[in-house]
Amino acid sequence: MGFLLADIRPGLKGKMSIHTRRDFLRISAVGLTAGVAAKALPACGSPRSVDPGAGEITVRVTDEKRRFEPAPTLVWNQNSSQKPRGEIIELNPEKKFQEILGFGAAFTDASCYLFNQLSADSRDQLFHELFHPTELGLNVCRTCIGASDYSTEVYGFDEGEPDPDLKRFSIDHDRRYLLPLLRQARAVNPELFLFSTPWSPPGWMKAGGSMLGGSMRKKYFASYAQYFLKFLQAYAAEGVTIQAVTSQNEVDTDQDGRMPACLWGQEYEIEFVKQHLGPALRANGVPTKIWLLDHNYNLWGRAICELDDSGVREYANAVAWHGYAGAPSMMSKVHDVHPDTEMHWTEGGPDYTNPRYLTDWAQWGRTFAEVLRNWCGSITGWNLALDEQGRPNIGPFPCGGLVTIHSQTKEITRSGQYWAFAHFSRLIRRGAHRFDSQGILPNLDHVACENPDGQKVLVMSNTAAARPVVLQVGTMTADLTLPSDSITTLSWK
Repeated sequence: MGFLLADIRPGLKGKMSIHTRRDFLRISAVGLTAGVAAKALPACGSPRSVDPGAGEITVRVTDEKRRFEPAPTLVWNQNSSQKPRGEIIELNPEKKFQEILGFGAAFTDASCYLFNQLSADSRDQLFHELFHPTELGLNVCRTCIGASDYSTEVYGFDEGEPDPDLKRFSIDHDRRYLLPLLRQARAVNPELFLFSTPWSPPGWMKAGGSMLGGSMRKKYFASYAQYFLKFLQAYAAEGVTIQAVTSQNEVDTDQDGRMPACLWGQEYEIEFVKQHLGPALRANGVPTKIWLLDHNYNLWGRAICELDDSGVREYANAVAWHGYAGAPSMMSKVHDVHPDTEMHWTEGGPDYTNPRYLTDWAQWGRTFAEVLRNWCGSITGWNLALDEQGRPNIGPFPCGGLVTIHSQTKEITRSGQYWAFAHFSRLIRRGAHRFDSQGILPNLDHVACENPDGQKVLVMSNTAAARPVVLQVGTMTADLTLPSDSITTLSWK
């Protein structure tokens, strides 16, 4: 997680503003009354059976009074010669772009600790709501290889004096509640794709000797590759297959030694991936993918240079991104040079101290639309759950969870980011492809996808006042009014 954030915000016409991580999170998170926030998702039926009928468009809206609720259906009409009654969004389903893997958030140690505090019935109900394909349907989630800043304690799988042969390697910490919850989530949604990230190697592998801050030492590259391998094999033996790893969370910061973190220079990551981690996984028949970088948009130049290395590309052809510094358009710079490279957005979450933490759905919707429009195939938020004070937390940041689980009452509230995810994850399916949607509208972002069954989905996030919009597909149009501070999702065949 970045500490000093240089963020070119959408809608500011290129003006540069510098924010701390707290400022960034305040910008991107928003609040509601507890009674409304606790309302669960309305039933939406089978995810693969949505059929609005010939010419009909189903509508779902989140705004001041509604949470992913149905609105009156729309119909396509033959385009008339009259002047359009609103701003135009032109759709071209024939022009397709990247494939969608899915949406989710992180199973941090902190989140799993809180899930484990719930009664079995409450946890079953919450997991059904979060992961079942007929509900929120989260299906791309992150785990941590050892402690992150959102953990109950600082821990790794081989701490102590130097142990290059990893004789004392153990995942016992994760057996208590993390692995059982991962198995439960995958039982609810068998399509759950898991990727894993270390915040720090064991302290003895680093300059400084601690998991808190510091930098990696090259002489332990071979041992660290085996550390990854042992982690993946141990998890698989516990019934939890991990489909991808990143070599390091946020390669370009040591967080001033305040939390598990590790600096990884560009040359270090290149050498580690192509000479150690990639060959170790291949030699042992482990098909886990490797994603590079796992840091901010503004490191796009580094991503290009790493992908330019043919040895790296032999083992890794995907980049993981965070949104704390730079602009989403910087991901497109990488795509322009390496168009066959996968992109994944792997971290971003709200600030629980923000008074709009519970109601910032439209801002998150705009962020998600920009991420997809700049070639990402998945969006993974930060902590799935934290308590009302952003805990458990050994780091310096005031992050909130996708949901809040109150430390005393165990009451569950849902963030604005949760409701933004609903408009994407409930209707955009794995294997969908983004398609072309045109129309530069102030304070409104939109993105369109076509599911494998032919269903089209358009998500529009409006942070301005209510406004009329005209959708146009060839000679057909549909008119609607977007409520103020809202997300509206349309689906049709």
